[in-house]
Amino acid sequence: MPFADLNGAHIHYTDTGGEGDAVVFSHGLLHHGGMFAAQVAHLKDHFRVITFDHRGQGQSGVTEDGYDMDTLSEDAAALITHLGLAPCHFVGLSMGGFVGMRLAARKPELLRTLTLLNTSAEAEPASNRPKYNLMNFCARWLGLGSVVGGAMQSMFGQTFLKDPARVEEKAFWRNSMKSGNRIGVTRSVSAVFSRDGCEALLGQIDLPVGIGAGEEDVATVPAKSEAIHAAIQGAQLTVFKGAGHSSTIETPDQVNALIDETLARG
Repeated sequence: MPFADLNGAHIHYTDTGGEGDAVVFSHGLLHHGGMFAAQVAHLKDHFRVITFDHRGQGQSGVTEDGYDMDTLSEDAAALITHLGLAPCHFVGLSMGGFVGMRLAARKPELLRTLTLLNTSAEAEPASNRPKYNLMNFCARWLGLGSVVGGAMQSMFGQTFLKDPARVEEKAFWRNSMKSGNRIGVTRSVSAVFSRDGCEALLGQIDLPVGIGAGEEDVATVPAKSEAIHAAIQGAQLTVFKGAGHSSTIETPDQVNALIDETLARG
């Protein structure tokens, strides 16, 4: 099980190996690199595919600090450099997209293309913070199981949640979110919801960009993706039918098609 000690964090990652161009996946809040299983399976025969867990989440170590988006971006840059992946294709979902936009603007030499899924360049609206602060308090002191029901409603769209054929998948992801380290997760949640916006960086991004939004995403509504699309010259936007906030899990074929199109532009 590979780990790398980078930028003050013990980072877990997976690496399919191979001689193809590298594709690096950066996951969303409450998830881990496993949320890209369908994408890894789709790409691994032709690309070297890497997933990693952000500090405090998945199997990566919990740190005292460093959960802000700038530090997470430095973590990703350190991993890309450590594994000799540059220039790589980078795919970020939600929080992973916060990282991807910062990398593309500040360290363009590391990236070949950028795919942004279910993400936003804006700061979290102040009106949302009291609700999330309460949820985070409950998660910290009562355990992640106390908030996972509400998290499922935010993380997935109604098409997925109401599909009787996907009961096992829903149970898997519910248990996955419950099993996170509550210290690492709550520190990550606090950082995500107190983050600064990065709209000013979008005009500096000069590489092929594909953007995907879930039509049923209530955590990051499609208008957020439309704003990114308008700000990055040459970016392409796709709206995933029947997808909520975890599109790589909910509608993997649609996500894979967008990734294929973006990689081909690089």
